[in-house]
Amino acid sequence: MLIEIPAADGTAEALVARPSTGAGPFPGVILYMDAFGLRPRIQDMAQRIADWGYVVLAPNVFYRDGNVSELAPTTDMTTPEGREAAGAAAFPRVGHLGTDKALPDIDAWVHALSGLDGVAPGPIGVTGYCMGARLAVRTATTHPDVVAACGGFHGGGLATGTPDSPHLGLGDARARFVFGHADHDQSMDNDAVARLGDALDAAGLEATNEVYAGAPHGYSMADTSVFHPEATERHFRELRELLDGTLKA
Repeated sequence: MLIEIPAADGTAEALVARPSTGAGPFPGVILYMDAFGLRPRIQDMAQRIADWGYVVLAPNVFYRDGNVSELAPTTDMTTPEGREAAGAAAFPRVGHLGTDKALPDIDAWVHALSGLDGVAPGPIGVTGYCMGARLAVRTATTHPDVVAACGGFHGGGLATGTPDSPHLGLGDARARFVFGHADHDQSMDNDAVARLGDALDAAGLEATNEVYAGAPHGYSMADTSVFHPEATERHFRELRELLDGTLKA
């Protein structure tokens, strides 16, 4: 279902997925979408996570640029040409969402999750895809008292040379981290993966930081031409182990 929540610069829509069976309350999870926005694939992923026993909130982080229907892809992304065309429309929105806008929004997402019916008090999990992995890490580093689990999959720009790179805040985090990087990813190359690993080690955090061999950037998105079923299922297994091991332990 779609709900509306107050965000830093207006009203944002968000998907909410709840377990199909069982009585709550359930731990809460924030799912940060990829650059292509909230759409049926993100809803399917959120529901799969919810059916493990979680309430999942997936906010439209690009609400400043439009609502969910306005920002939905209009091409067939299962073809390389269609995905490229959708990216041309989507990627400028990624550039608009700088750290100055992302951080107050993150406060709003965390607050909104805690206020949803059926969400258990206590620690939460976050997971993000593509640019959403950056938001997941920033949530864990700016809300260390709340975020106990953080997943990032085919993420880009997690460990750059810029002064606001997400990895630089890991010393403030307390979460357990799982990263599943795309193979030969220009947005997260081997040097960046190593830099991220060094930062995780220096912070003394429990983490896995692995490249999924043969998996392209965007591998979990079944509505695109880069979908990689094996890597997708591996990511779901590792994400479930992360969430269950931290939020249900």
